Amino acid sequence: MKLTHVFGALTLGTATLTAWAGGGQDLLAKQCISCHAITKPESASLERLWERKGPDLYFSGSKFNREWLEAWLQNPTAIRPAGVMYSKLVKAGAGGTPDVIDSSQLPTHPKLSKEDATLAAEALMALKGSDGLVEKGAFKNEPVNASFAAMLFSKLRGCSSCHAAKPGTGGASAPELYTAGDRLQPDFVLAYIKDPQKFDPHVWMPKFDLNAADLQKLTGYIATLKSAEKK
Repeated sequence: MKLTHVFGALTLGTATLTAWAGGGQDLLAKQCISCHAITKPESASLERLWERKGPDLYFSGSKFNREWLEAWLQNPTAIRPAGVMYSKLVKAGAGGTPDVIDSSQLPTHPKLSKEDATLAAEALMALKGSDGLVEKGAFKNEPVNASFAAMLFSKLRGCSSCHAAKPGTGGASAPELYTAGDRLQPDFVLAYIKDPQKFDPHVWMPKFDLNAADLQKLTGYIATLKSAEKK
C-alpha cells in the first residue's frame, strides 16, 4: 500500500478522515490511500481503472465481513491471482501453451499488527459508499438446490471462466471466490452481480440481467464458499 498514489484529484488528509471512524483514520490516511480509493473517485475513467494499484475501498463497510477483514489484514493472502489489473501480469505461453501469470510481479500487501488491524477494520467498516449502492436485506437467504446453483455458477452463467470456486480450478482474471462466504456480505454479492458497472462503469465483469430468483440462487451459492477450516 506504499506505492505511488495514482488517484489524481483524490488527496485526503487526516481531517477529512476523522469523521469516519475512531483511531483508524490515521492509519488509512498514512498507509492506504496511496493504493486504494477510500472516497468515491471523482474520475470514473478507464485510465483510472487501468492505473489503480488496489481495489476501491470507499464501500468496504458494505462489502466485507469485519471478522474476515481483521484476520486478513494480519495475514494477507492473494485474492486476485493476477493482480488488480490482470492483463498486466499475464504472459503468453510458449509454443501454444496456455498463458501464464508472472507471479514474480504480483504485489504483496503489508501485514498489520493485531492492534492496527482492529483499528483499520473499524475505519474501513464505516465506509458504506453512496446511498443505494448496496441494498441491505436484498439477499433473502432462502434454501437453494446446491447442485443447480453450482451449475448456474460454472456452466449456465460461466462465472468459472474468470473466478475460482475451488483452489486450483476456474479462471484467474478475477478474485477467487472459494473464500467469498467468509469475506463478502451477501447483500454486496447480490448487488455486484446485478449491476457491476454501478460500482465501476468500466469494470470488465458483464451484467447478466439475471432474474430475481437466479440472483438469489447464485448469491446463496457464493455465500457457501468458505475456507476449509471454517466449514
